[in-house]
Amino acid sequence: MPTRSRNVSSIALRLPQRAETWLFDCGEGTQHQILRSDIKISQITRIFVTHMHGDHIYGLMGLLASCGLAGNPSRIDVYGPPHLNEYLRACGRYSQTHFSYPVKVHTVQPGVVFEDEEFTVSCSPLTHRVPAFGYRISEKDKAGRFDVERAMALGIPSGPLYGKLKRGEVITLPDGRKINGADLCGETQIGRKFVYCTDTIFCENSVELARDADVLVHEATFAHQDADLAYQRLHSTSTMAAQVALSAGAKQLIMTHFSPRYAPGNAIALTNLLAEAQAIFPNTIMAHDFLTYDIPRRQAATLATV
Repeated sequence: MPTRSRNVSSIALRLPQRAETWLFDCGEGTQHQILRSDIKISQITRIFVTHMHGDHIYGLMGLLASCGLAGNPSRIDVYGPPHLNEYLRACGRYSQTHFSYPVKVHTVQPGVVFEDEEFTVSCSPLTHRVPAFGYRISEKDKAGRFDVERAMALGIPSGPLYGKLKRGEVITLPDGRKINGADLCGETQIGRKFVYCTDTIFCENSVELARDADVLVHEATFAHQDADLAYQRLHSTSTMAAQVALSAGAKQLIMTHFSPRYAPGNAIALTNLLAEAQAIFPNTIMAHDFLTYDIPRRQAATLATV
């Protein structure tokens, strides 16, 4: 539930290279939070919903209605569990809301839910009281920079041959020389991996989804000493989130979705949850409203950690 210091669930993944923003969940008040940030509503093209609980979807209809007034998007694709389309249709019917642009709702199944030339988005079922899914966004590897100056120095004519060399192919020149495109390209840019898991108790699907992730955002509703509540309500503790990150070999854990019972002044504070997680997985931070985290690229040779 929202508090004075924290709103409910919504995370924006910004893709600067294509001027797009993808949302993950859209709890109540999300569009107001966006207005207080530097995110542009007009750049939202995809929304991924984990499950149908209100703290993850109550802001969705309002945001979709506003998107049509903020820049007339050509289309927004919404991905989520069964009944999401029915929910949005009912909201539109009873509020007499009509979108001025196409909204396509995709009911997700385990596996790949979206793919283009740059990204693959896949999902897996989590363990919660209602059907819930975690999402993994994998950026595809990119060939390194093509050394045009060196190619010209080798006497390679520009044109179709450059395209083959950029793809790492081996070409044969008219004089019989064989040129390996890989020798003319810099190091491959390793694609980044972002994973979002909520709501769920510890489960193997979370671990597999987060395998080798650069950033794992994972719910941590309860402190370790409240594990009984976590099992009753099928939510994670701080230590469960850390165990997922450790088991998956993730590079960075960002915990979120905290119970209001850990508000300042209470016997257990959020700093206690952070300490519990860091004892298991040191590369842990806590999300807060308007936190921005840049996901750096890895170096191909060293696979340096974040």
